Amino acid sequence: MKRGFLLRSNVSSSKTTAPKQKPPSESEPPFLMTTSLPHDIVVNILARVPRSDYPKLSLVSKHFRSIVRSREIYATRSSLGCTEHFLYVVLYDLKTKEDRCYVLLGSTNGGSRPRLVLVPLLPAMPNRPSRSSFVAVGSKIYVFARSEESNMTLSIECESHTVRSLPSMPAPLAHTVADVIDGRIYVIGRHHRDLDKMMVVVFNTETQKWEPEKTTCDVEAGDSYHGNFDSSYVYEPKERKWVTDEVMNGKEWRYGCVVDDVLYYYECEEEDEERDQLRAFDRKERCWRVVKGLEALLTETRNSLWSHTENYGGKLALFFPKVDKRRREEIWCAEISLERRQGGEIWGKVEWCNRLVTGFHFTESLDVVV
Repeated sequence: MKRGFLLRSNVSSSKTTAPKQKPPSESEPPFLMTTSLPHDIVVNILARVPRSDYPKLSLVSKHFRSIVRSREIYATRSSLGCTEHFLYVVLYDLKTKEDRCYVLLGSTNGGSRPRLVLVPLLPAMPNRPSRSSFVAVGSKIYVFARSEESNMTLSIECESHTVRSLPSMPAPLAHTVADVIDGRIYVIGRHHRDLDKMMVVVFNTETQKWEPEKTTCDVEAGDSYHGNFDSSYVYEPKERKWVTDEVMNGKEWRYGCVVDDVLYYYECEEEDEERDQLRAFDRKERCWRVVKGLEALLTETRNSLWSHTENYGGKLALFFPKVDKRRREEIWCAEISLERRQGGEIWGKVEWCNRLVTGFHFTESLDVVV
């Protein structure tokens, strides 16, 4: 969330020496060669395997490949409570001049070093004069963009990595900010022909249609370039009402996220290292707090020009830049677990912190459940 809006196997015995067994075929696993399991049992077993292992499973056999690419296995994963949170990251490639989608792997359960893996089935995002908005709802990512010719609205099904075109926005908005509440995506931005006119349009993820009502925002947003705003506003969807929040306005927060009803953002100040810290705003308690226990992280984020936070299954993913010896910008990420203590204190623990890529600009991150 950016500054500005808070939405809310048969063995026989024998005394003779058994003949030497041939190695199992690489195209079929041993347990399928020695027994015939019903299809639903195979699906039930594979649904319990971490999704990050599915690319390897798809190489075992055509049968496995068809299963791990089916909607059936994801429905089974959901019913068994085996869904996982995956962090998808959109990066702008400085060589190709395109936005591409990556998924972060190896970051949980004692896995290997966290790394970004390109999702090859997804096309590059088109170049555009105004920044796109991305929203994750369950296993889908929604993309709202404005080109010189028209609006572009897409949904990406992250189970199969397929893309579907959706109806265009009912109003041509630029410099948008979007978030979801109760299955409805609220897209807020300026009318591209009248930049002084701010509007809200609503997309219903259940009906996959835009709702007919459009709301004009009577707010003084100031500079809205790339979705940033000079002031903080809270939008109440039921009342279609804008409310200013003076306490929230006390900090120039940007690219924050909400975890358990608390807004977090990482304050970076190139000229003031003492201000580098993770801050939290609890609207119920009406105050800003500094998240404690993250002193070691300050040595990594020192001199960073920007930061971006994302709710990652109840934890916090913090993206920030560093400059290497060749003066190239590296994108780093830290995963932080959060703990509320007595007295309202919030403590953080860095689970890991690593460099992800070099030669890219950060665009967006999204928490997807599959």
